[in-house]
Amino acid sequence: MYSSLSYSAKSGLGRVWLISLLFLSLGLSSTSAQTSPPAKADVYIDGKGIMRWQGSKQEVALFGVNYTTPFAYSYRAHQKLGINPEQGIAQDVYHLSRLGVDAFRVHVWDVEVTDTVGNLLQNEHLRLLDYLIQQLKARRIKIILTPIAYWGNGYPEKDTAQTGFSSIYPKGQAYNTPRAVKAQENYLTQFLNHRNQYTGQFNREDPDIIAYEVCNEPHYRQPEAEVSAFIQRMVQAMRATGYKKPIFYNIAESPTVSNAILSSQVQGFTFQWYPSALVGGHTLRGNMLPLVNQYPIPYAKDPRFSSKPRMVYEFESADILQPVMYPLMARSFRSAGMQWATQFAYDPLAIAFANTEYQTHYLNLAYTPAKAVSLLIAGKVFRQVKRGQPFGTYPTDSVFNNFRVSYRAGVSELNAPEEFYYTSSTTTQPRKPASLRHVAGTGSSPIVAYEGTGAYFLDRLATGVWRLEVMPDALQVRDPFATTSLKQVVTRIAWNTQPIRMSLPGLGQDFTVRGLNTGNTFQGQATNGTVRLQPGVYVVAARGKNTSAFTPSMAMGAIKLGEYVAPPATNLPTQILHTAPFQIAAGQPATLQATVAGADATDSIFLVAQHYYGRTRTLPMRRLTLTTAESTVPADLLYPGLLRYWMVVKHNNKNTTFPGAHPGSPRDWDYAPREYWEASIVAPGTALPLYIASQDQQRTETGGINGAGWSDYVTTGNGQLSLRLLQSPPPSSPIPFSDAAAPVAFLRAYFGDRLASRAADAGTFQELVIRGRRGAGAGSVRLVLTTRDAVAYVADVELPADMQEVRVPLTAFRLGAQALLPRPYPSFLPLTFQTNGPATLPLAQAEVLQVLLGPAATPATEARPFLDIESIYLR
Repeated sequence: MYSSLSYSAKSGLGRVWLISLLFLSLGLSSTSAQTSPPAKADVYIDGKGIMRWQGSKQEVALFGVNYTTPFAYSYRAHQKLGINPEQGIAQDVYHLSRLGVDAFRVHVWDVEVTDTVGNLLQNEHLRLLDYLIQQLKARRIKIILTPIAYWGNGYPEKDTAQTGFSSIYPKGQAYNTPRAVKAQENYLTQFLNHRNQYTGQFNREDPDIIAYEVCNEPHYRQPEAEVSAFIQRMVQAMRATGYKKPIFYNIAESPTVSNAILSSQVQGFTFQWYPSALVGGHTLRGNMLPLVNQYPIPYAKDPRFSSKPRMVYEFESADILQPVMYPLMARSFRSAGMQWATQFAYDPLAIAFANTEYQTHYLNLAYTPAKAVSLLIAGKVFRQVKRGQPFGTYPTDSVFNNFRVSYRAGVSELNAPEEFYYTSSTTTQPRKPASLRHVAGTGSSPIVAYEGTGAYFLDRLATGVWRLEVMPDALQVRDPFATTSLKQVVTRIAWNTQPIRMSLPGLGQDFTVRGLNTGNTFQGQATNGTVRLQPGVYVVAARGKNTSAFTPSMAMGAIKLGEYVAPPATNLPTQILHTAPFQIAAGQPATLQATVAGADATDSIFLVAQHYYGRTRTLPMRRLTLTTAESTVPADLLYPGLLRYWMVVKHNNKNTTFPGAHPGSPRDWDYAPREYWEASIVAPGTALPLYIASQDQQRTETGGINGAGWSDYVTTGNGQLSLRLLQSPPPSSPIPFSDAAAPVAFLRAYFGDRLASRAADAGTFQELVIRGRRGAGAGSVRLVLTTRDAVAYVADVELPADMQEVRVPLTAFRLGAQALLPRPYPSFLPLTFQTNGPATLPLAQAEVLQVLLGPAATPATEARPFLDIESIYLR
């Protein structure tokens, strides 16, 4: 079971807020452009189309998440696992508050809370939504709801037990079918007139529900008159209830009828952003920051648009775990004038171990700690960057205001006088250590040295007194963006006791530590600034400070000091997690690293390395931390050939061998399992494969661009597998925002890890060799190599009609633009990105290959134009 909450949202709220005035509000800096959202102020739209708070007239700037436990798959998964949904909601909302979230949005699954004529059903789903709203209000989190979703409730399963009008009227018919329109009017009326059974407030009057978006991602087509009539009827139905606050409408989903939406009676417009597309099936690698460099809006200069507020109802860096995307997304949103942005979707704690709710999304404080801290930092970006503030093109390391985002370092940071947040280990010195009030991060910094992988938070309570919250270790054991299942753990939780060193001004080297959360009885004293702690909440104080006044029930902003929520340790045996290098350079020592899960500090770990049909060596593995280990294979074992190896954990004199977790050791005479890791050992000058169609399907991205093409795999005349990029038939009607000269299909292949293993040879490669062919009058073929700093180098290549090797000198690559791939959504976003760099390709820094198939000059009438790619090498 999860640790229990000591916070009661139903009682003592007035006392909570009064006591909280004694403490600094969590996550708020004196440099913030927006103070904490007012407790009971409604919003209004001023004469310039800016949404502001009543009373203070301060501009609204709210940042947060979508979250779906009351509905659909998330609800069913809680039931399946025996988790009480109310408990799950309360725990998750605590974590959201801990991450500084002040905005919540969700599209209500109307299919679960209505009947076919739009009557609101007083059922469990509606009750849980009421409960969620009450919990959000208690944490000062503002709300925008989208009452109509049009979605079925199945994904990723089949639809089940649907009762509402959306079960019979699909999106394309819901707006121009009279009975469907009537059902939606009825539903909106009843939904806004619904009285929350926990707060006692009508949805239309709740000051914390600051606005509504009518419907989620509608699908419209010409004629526009039908769209205009539908929007008018929905707005009139809502206003007839007495609702007076803003009504927003989606303008990003159906651009063919944008004129009808722009001319409608709605007060604002909504957008989404999926810059890396969705459902790639594996983790995307490489520098993806160019995809979030800007968010240009095609309607920006239209007075019907510019005079109204705008919000982002959903955004996500799908299939990406790098903790650097959210802060730049938040910056781009503010540059585009957004006043609200909510990520889709925060994973409920109960099911985040498997990432089953939405395979392509993954965000949870316990299970993706670095990415979660990046959300905290992004919220600060959103509130502190001025609306409409311009920024230059993304550079190598982006530094702006108090923020730093570095792909190379894999870190996002906020470094302000009172706040210091970081997503990964950093050497950055805090700006004013003596002024710090809040610290949060993963890894180590000049303020905190910690070997665990979970997030931690430090909040100053008084001079020399801090609240420390430490989350358990999170260890990724499978690709979370591959096919998921509740039967399969993708991230493992470990409750490890580990040293933590704190160097906070005024704390000293012999500070005291006292456990605060339920069941945490720890009391201790640091030695040389270091103490060993298990996950939990603690009061940390300079020696001699009396901390008896700091009790678990005492308020600190929107939380209480003793609150703590964390999942239990994952009940799995010891695991060794490792990916073998594709090639190893001959004649040089090679260091192999692994993640260790579930092994005790006293366990021994060995590497058994064998040159195939040659010598075998047993080498000790060094424990870098409790969860990481490495060993160096000596050069005398690495002559050209094949390296096979195993990793052995010795616990209580018993050996377990990986991969496979088999009992025994590979050096035992009767060790029978045939699982092992292996890597080719190659001599200098050996070609380096950047892409092999028969091997790399699960580590590359392929497909069409803007509906103009698609991809497939075929076998060629020599029996080899080949990637086929094809051009689609001409569309029956123009595709909005499409470019007739743009590529129709693509291959994107990350090879940074392969080149790193051959770093010493990078200067010896002279050419890129592509084995492929073009057929049926296919268009031009462009090769693009991009570096870690997102600088692109391009070369055009002529491929024959039959399968051949074509050599492209590396000197032929020139500075140019990369395609933003996978294709960002919405479709009006830029397709290319270019930044300055050296005139000559710095191959040692290259990490991504793109192959772009251009449109055919004269599309074939029968056979589709195609490009086949069998392999691409550096030689």
